Amino acid sequence: MNILTHIRRSSLTLAAAGTLALGLSFGAAAPHFVPQAAAQTNAADLDRAVAALRAISTMRADFTQTDRAGNAARGVMTLKRPGKIRFDYGRDADLLVISNGRSLYMVDYEVNQVERWPIRSSPLGALLDPDRDVRKYGTLIPTGSPDVLSIDVRDPDKPEFGRINLIFVRKAGAPGGLQLTHWVALDAQNHRTTVRLTNHNYGLAVPESTFEFRDPRRSSRRPR
Repeated sequence: MNILTHIRRSSLTLAAAGTLALGLSFGAAAPHFVPQAAAQTNAADLDRAVAALRAISTMRADFTQTDRAGNAARGVMTLKRPGKIRFDYGRDADLLVISNGRSLYMVDYEVNQVERWPIRSSPLGALLDPDRDVRKYGTLIPTGSPDVLSIDVRDPDKPEFGRINLIFVRKAGAPGGLQLTHWVALDAQNHRTTVRLTNHNYGLAVPESTFEFRDPRRSSRRPR
């Protein structure tokens, strides 16, 4: 069993439904008084993060995906608005995670299986549709640094959708002045995965065919 198979079996339901998570479970914060000035600052930072996500037309970056046991896999992530994403683990990998803008798929070429989730039922909805999820369900988490923003996104009425924590750093030249460095997700079964991004490239020409795949249930041959 290769490492991708191990990650898939242990936590890739999360990757396919979100692909993320830090080393901690994010507990609900107790209600507390927030001074008006602080609340206004938090709202401004949240709006800034949403604007940065919306400003990305296309992006390609290297990613490292780590599950809760510390197993890691690497590949290339390609993102295109609206709602399209591809996690490519390499030509020799058994796995592909891909969204066509409506649904998120985990394609398993080892066992010729395809699993599908609606985008809105996935923590990745916060990344692929920030205007819908982040503004309504996002909470700014203090980081202790003015250059780092941490946003926890979850729908308290739908805990089965899991949650995602998006981490940004201020960076000149990145869309909206913020660069998404990594995200963390926790699914309903407390499976956690972390995805870290490096070598970001923005504004690339990305063909629609990037977000298509050959269904292995219809053919025993891998796509080329």
